[in-house]
Amino acid sequence: MNGTTTTTTVAATGERADLLDQIGKQRHFLRFTTRDLTDEQAARRTTAGELCLGGLIKHVTSCERTWVDFILEGPSAMPDFADMTQEDLERRTDEFKLLPGETLAGVLADYAETARRTDELIAALPDLDVSHPLPEAPWFEAGLSWSARRVLLHVIAETAQHAGHADILRESLDGAKSMG
Repeated sequence: MNGTTTTTTVAATGERADLLDQIGKQRHFLRFTTRDLTDEQAARRTTAGELCLGGLIKHVTSCERTWVDFILEGPSAMPDFADMTQEDLERRTDEFKLLPGETLAGVLADYAETARRTDELIAALPDLDVSHPLPEAPWFEAGLSWSARRVLLHVIAETAQHAGHADILRESLDGAKSMG
C-alpha cells in the first residue's frame, strides 16, 4: 500500500499558499508512515497505548472534517461534549482503531477526500478572519472564538502531532522511519 498519495493541487497565493503548503507537508508525513503496509499491520497496536496507524488516519480525518464544518457552520457542527453518551464515547474510541471491514486503502481515500475539501476551502473562503464561538468543552476556555485561520493552524498542529505519533508506531512495527 502506498501511503504517499497526494491531494488535488489548489491554486493560492500568500497566506493561503503557506497554509496549504504546511498542511500538505504534515499530511504527507502522516500518510507516509503507512507506506507498504497491509491492513493487518495498519490495525496493529505496536506500543502500550491503544493507537494504530489506520486509527490515527481515521482520527485525523474526522478531526479535520469536523473543524472544517466548524468554519462553515459554527459551533453547531461540533458535538455537545457535555451530553456525550456511552455510545458516543465508544464511537469516539473506535475512531482510533481500524475496525473489521475497514481497509487502509479506504481510510486513506477518505482522508484524501477530506483533504481535498479542506484545500478547496482554504483557497476559496472569502475571509480567514471569519470566526465562531468555540463550543463548551473542558479543554476550551469559556467564551473564546476562533477565526478560520486559527482553526486551520490548529488542524495543522494536530496533524503534525499525530504524524509524530504515527512515526513512533511505524518504527515500533517494523523499524521503518519517516525521516532519518
